[in-house]
Amino acid sequence: MFLLQCPKCRNQMKYQNKDISLISKKKRCVYCGKSFSVNKAIMEKI
Repeated sequence: MFLLQCPKCRNQMKYQNKDISLISKKKRCVYCGKSFSVNKAIMEKI
């Protein structure tokens, strides 16, 4: 499980993925709706 931060609104959200590769994964922010790359938004591993 990872803690992500939205690049637009700076809100933090949890992300869990069973795949090891996070390079091509996209996530939509639950607060503002912006899509962003998971790989660049990881703050820390939980």
